[in-house]
Amino acid sequence: MTRSMPENALNFQLELRGETLLLRPLKPEDFDGLYAAGSDPAVWAGHPARERYKPEVFRQYFDAQMASKSTLVFIDRATGKLIGCSRYYVAPDQPQAVSIGFTFLNNAYWGGATNFEIKRLMLDHAFLSVDDVWFHIDPTNIRSQKATAKLGAVHAYDAVLDISGSPLNWMCFRLTRDAWAEVKSAQGH
Repeated sequence: MTRSMPENALNFQLELRGETLLLRPLKPEDFDGLYAAGSDPAVWAGHPARERYKPEVFRQYFDAQMASKSTLVFIDRATGKLIGCSRYYVAPDQPQAVSIGFTFLNNAYWGGATNFEIKRLMLDHAFLSVDDVWFHIDPTNIRSQKATAKLGAVHAYDAVLDISGSPLNWMCFRLTRDAWAEVKSAQGH
């Protein structure tokens, strides 16, 4: 029998403060700053939504993130600029767990410690309430698959799921609390 995660089990609307980043709930007035972070076509190269750098396409993404009431924006504490966002959600095939996704990060922050700091903050919070965190990745998004594997997540299966408004093919990656603890330990955290 599968149990569902209680609605109040994890606070999706909170502030998480790291060494260089602040993650906080998305606000309507964040559109311009978040669009600036995602307006370079290179941000979406290799992503299934390759046209998301266009204002009208980004607007749809932004509105969906606002409606979720579980999106956190990433703010570079040194500059105060918004540099991307991600969200928590409960997937239909894993109702007892939390998923993290719908993430993007400005390409100026790729290849360094920023993604790890984001995921460390979000995962540490999620693992206060659940044993597993899931990532659903488009099969064509190789960059996200590699980044997720670096976190210790393992490709568990493929499924057709409706997590974004219509059924799509997803690669489902599972990260256990123990695997995450090993990755953090190896990183010196």
